[in-house]
Amino acid sequence: MRQPLSPQSGANKSRRVELHIPAEPEWVGVARLTAAGIASRLDFSIEDLEDLKLAVAEACNCCIQNGGDGDLSMACELQSDHIAIAVERRGALAKPGARQPASGDDAELGGLGVFLIRALMDDVVYSSDQTGTRLTLIKRLGK
Repeated sequence: MRQPLSPQSGANKSRRVELHIPAEPEWVGVARLTAAGIASRLDFSIEDLEDLKLAVAEACNCCIQNGGDGDLSMACELQSDHIAIAVERRGALAKPGARQPASGDDAELGGLGVFLIRALMDDVVYSSDQTGTRLTLIKRLGK
């Protein structure tokens, strides 16, 4: 049986896992399950893991819809007390003439998906510009 990470097991050092998938909706499930599997190495509750899966799916959908012409990249960094997940799609905006790229903390950035992600995660950083779209999600243990 798997043991959760703890300070005694050397979990103070960061562990990073990267995933690259096609920027197509049918691949979002792979990202969801990968993030949940990685997060399960910590002692998150079932509810927190479900929130994390939903937030990752929304982040992937946001990147697919809002920008970039490349694949989706997801990097999960595991610490002893939190997980940080960066979802990104690099490259020029996929839809010329689409809404203007934005960056910052305005509630309307990224629409309902980003609003939902912010409600589920402890910290979220969102940016979309001419270099692509990126969301960084942080979920801490015990929150």
